[in-house]
Amino acid sequence: MANQGIRVRLDGTATESDIGALRTWLEREKPLEERVRAGELRIHERPRTDESGAPMGVGMDIVVVLVGAGAGAVAQELLDQVKRAVSAWRANRRDVQDGEPPEGGVEPVDLDDR
Repeated sequence: MANQGIRVRLDGTATESDIGALRTWLEREKPLEERVRAGELRIHERPRTDESGAPMGVGMDIVVVLVGAGAGAVAQELLDQVKRAVSAWRANRRDVQDGEPPEGGVEPVDLDDR
């Protein structure tokens, strides 16, 4: 069975501070926080890689990993929750900092291939 997760990748304008702030935001989003506390999810950072798994510069991705019984496939509901959380983080960052926040891509990923 493949190890499934969700990758959140910010564009090249993102700073290390942006990555850390987004990870913290995701960990505090109510539906995600509940799943982390229940042991169903893990949220961590990892070095960015290309399609072959080779490291790509100094960038980092945030990975939401499904644990246990739900790990067989990335549920659409969870993917939608992560997308909404990234969108809310971008809106919040826009309100509290100058400049446009980095764009964020959210997609399911097979972690066994990385």
